[in-house]
Amino acid sequence: MNPETTAADDVERLLAAAPAGETPDLAGAYPRLSEERIRELGQYGSRRRTRRGEVLVTEGCPEESFLVVLSGRTAVVESPGTPAERLVRVHGAGRFLGELGLLTGEVAFFSTVVLDPGELLAVPVDRLRDFLVRDPAFGDEILRAYLARRTLAIGEGLGFRIVGSRYSPDTRRLREFAARNRVPHRFVDVDADVGAEALLRGLGITTAETPVVLWRDRVLRNPDTAELAALIGRRSDRPTTALCDLLVVGAGPAGLAAAVYAASEGLSTQVLDAVAIGGQAARSSRIENYLGFPAGISGAELAERAEVQARKFGATATVPADAVTLDVSGSHLAVRLSGGDVIPTRTVVVATGAWYRRLPIPRLDEFEQTSVYYAATLVEAQLCVDDPVVVVGGGNSAGQAALFLADHAGSVRLIAREHSLDESMSRYLADRVLRDPRIEVHLHSEVRDLEGEDGCLEAVVVEDTTSGTRAELPAREVMVFIGASPCTGWLAGAVALDDGGYVRTGPALDALDDGGDGGASKRTPTTLETDVPGVFAAGDVRSGSIKRVASAVGEGAMAVRLAHEYLNRVTSRS
Repeated sequence: MNPETTAADDVERLLAAAPAGETPDLAGAYPRLSEERIRELGQYGSRRRTRRGEVLVTEGCPEESFLVVLSGRTAVVESPGTPAERLVRVHGAGRFLGELGLLTGEVAFFSTVVLDPGELLAVPVDRLRDFLVRDPAFGDEILRAYLARRTLAIGEGLGFRIVGSRYSPDTRRLREFAARNRVPHRFVDVDADVGAEALLRGLGITTAETPVVLWRDRVLRNPDTAELAALIGRRSDRPTTALCDLLVVGAGPAGLAAAVYAASEGLSTQVLDAVAIGGQAARSSRIENYLGFPAGISGAELAERAEVQARKFGATATVPADAVTLDVSGSHLAVRLSGGDVIPTRTVVVATGAWYRRLPIPRLDEFEQTSVYYAATLVEAQLCVDDPVVVVGGGNSAGQAALFLADHAGSVRLIAREHSLDESMSRYLADRVLRDPRIEVHLHSEVRDLEGEDGCLEAVVVEDTTSGTRAELPAREVMVFIGASPCTGWLAGAVALDDGGYVRTGPALDALDDGGDGGASKRTPTTLETDVPGVFAAGDVRSGSIKRVASAVGEGAMAVRLAHEYLNRVTSRS
């Protein structure tokens, strides 16, 4: 398919595969716009006629306009004109086209082709933003639809392919990046998929050369995450070396909240994250106790909403971007990235969170890259289909993981060292776990060893800490949720840390030299401020913080308020 039109026989093939009319909207992903809304949008865009076979959106290219079908029909197609061609959706009059990348800067994962000619309304993206400022309710409607479309695409296995062995650390790295960034993709397991070998052979690739990423006419052999991000346009914002008002390091709930509030209040704001938007929260299959979402929301969806919100107010986000040092010695603060870029800034919010702890058992290294996981997302669920799974931990993350995986795995066993499940887990969640017949709970128990051969896990050795007895529980995968360690290695020597490596702030610090009179006067850092003026910490990385999503969001917002106060003080002195 070329950028203008597709061949007539391709259109005929699509027409033959298309349903009569249009694809039903069963998930709220394809709402129909009212005539009044279309009239309002018309003031910001232009109408034009469409031709049969015309390509409106090209797979792999950025979407430049918000498109509304006024008459005729369009088809959303994956891999058009190739043997892998797949008809995804058909849309008629009143529906708007596009996907989440229109708002986040990613490229389009599908092409859109005109089946029946008619008329189209095209609104340039920058003019769409102007309209949404006037009508935020419509912005919410678009976001909900695009989020639903992304969820459908991921669930249906659309997008690029990652071909490799489930036991390969590099395959796991690529899959985790795709999953945590909520990118449409599907995994082809060379150990289990009967067609994988033929697919690779046709491309002249051996199994030893996997993993590979296949998309359109591109073949990436074991790419790093930056290369994969570039392929899909995920790294849409490069870090700027111009001085900014606020630099947020870490894009979990605390960092995203800081970005939203700072940008909305007019501060020039940059956000960095080494792996993905959402942080550890994005690994949660469902958060059920977050205010305003009575039916619950996945951590990934919450992160997507926050990212779009931050970008709407003008914040920029660079992912992946790994901060390696914080320089506090110059006239301005500066963060150095692993790639060599240095970003100067007036204030910093440290929101790098924490990584899950590893099990202290003998054979962990042998199985960690193939069978031990620290998340329970759709990726892990797909790996666990019909397998025996062991979840380790007694907190909310472990309980949520057990309930989620019970819908996919052959069996789920929850290992908790607590004597009562509600010691560390919310009562409502503990009750659900205990009532679920698919989950077998082992209290006052700890994992002592892993059993298996050639990197393939077969069983987990568990000890009852009360009786001292041991048992082997069958397991192909182990999900570990036993606490976390702070991501503060990059801050060594720059700010004060506590004995556990968490960032000390506010009351945890003694009165410090204000820097203005040789130490004659002292200053007391504000609640979230570190011992370095203008450097704040929020969320799980902060010493003494409450490890909850809502608390992290609150601290991120509070940090912006304190940053404003700091900037006002500095300005008044100059």
